[in-house]
Amino acid sequence: MVVATARQKDFSVRNQLLCGLFVLSSLLSAAQPAKPDPNLSLLQRAAEAMTAGDLKRAESDLQSVLRVTPHDFRALDLLGVIRVLQRREAEAEKLFRRAIDKNPNFAPARAHLGLLFYQQGNTEDALPQLREAVGLDPARRDASDALVRILQDQARAAAEADDMQKSLALITDALKYAPDSPDVQMAMGTIQLQMSLWNDAATSFQNALKLRPNDPLALYNLGRAYLGEWKFEDARQQFASYVALRPDDASGHCALGMTLAALELLPDARKEFQQSIALAPAQTEAYLRLALIDLDSKDLDEAASNLHIVLAHDPKHSGALSALGRVAFQQKRYPEAVDLLLQAIAADGSSHEAHYYLGLTFARLGRNKESDDQLRIATRLEHDQKEHRNAVFQLAEPTANPDPSPPQ
Repeated sequence: MVVATARQKDFSVRNQLLCGLFVLSSLLSAAQPAKPDPNLSLLQRAAEAMTAGDLKRAESDLQSVLRVTPHDFRALDLLGVIRVLQRREAEAEKLFRRAIDKNPNFAPARAHLGLLFYQQGNTEDALPQLREAVGLDPARRDASDALVRILQDQARAAAEADDMQKSLALITDALKYAPDSPDVQMAMGTIQLQMSLWNDAATSFQNALKLRPNDPLALYNLGRAYLGEWKFEDARQQFASYVALRPDDASGHCALGMTLAALELLPDARKEFQQSIALAPAQTEAYLRLALIDLDSKDLDEAASNLHIVLAHDPKHSGALSALGRVAFQQKRYPEAVDLLLQAIAADGSSHEAHYYLGLTFARLGRNKESDDQLRIATRLEHDQKEHRNAVFQLAEPTANPDPSPPQ
């Protein structure tokens, strides 16, 4: 059993305040006897009293029913709800279990027992009861909401433990109960992004945007998914929409700049990187991206200046060390290039660029065997498309927290 989180407690309190409405509707729908039910009027009156907050009168009516019919599962269930509201949880659990023993197919008792366990943080016992309740009555939102929250929390914990397959299975399970939840669609897409399932992630974020248009985080992550598929124009559109909603988010401008650079719209890309730096001067990514534009434009001094800023923040930044090694190579400072590129490889052995330029540098120094070895490694890494895409298009999380209810 785990300790209940603040969110679980808040959810349970809300459920307790509304449970009178739930139980009343459940009672009326369940009470369709083939012959007159002498207890029905008392049960209805008790439910009405609970809805009005008059627990004393409700309990009096329920006790009257149980004196005549000790095993009436409806009365046992409603009395259990009263005990929950009175914070007498142990008694409530016994009453819910008695109700289930008398009628295993009575969804309200299953739901109430599951919600009680959920309130206590006992998700292991809550899950089967909530599943049963939703299976018996798919319209029970109290049970399905709690069930989905548990599965989302478990999926998040599995992802944090780096068990992505388990995380994906759990969030897929949650989606069965809440296919129209933008939050669950977002969680699904986030896990798929982490697993490099680009197309699946794009579909999940598109679904989230259908349910909650203009959600900033969905737009940003849809752009990331498109980048993974190398759909640069599609990615640009998403990041442009994100920046329009979050103009003060440095990560959004940097992401937009990356897509513009990939589309070879370099002046526009440079503006976005500069705006990103203006918003967050302490970052490294936008400086690196500016340096790469300078490097490709043969402005080696400006490229080196930006790369030194990156290394001042992060001396082991593989991308900056590799790019600075390229600068040294193009300036024919080969021993310095070797040192920088070896540092880059030590920081990240999967860097195709560092191995490639180290191979070229060794060739210029006449170290042909070492050159061949490095170029062979570079070729192998280049064919590893997943590594190549992740290395080139890895983005930071957005720095601005999207509003819970983004503009429509």
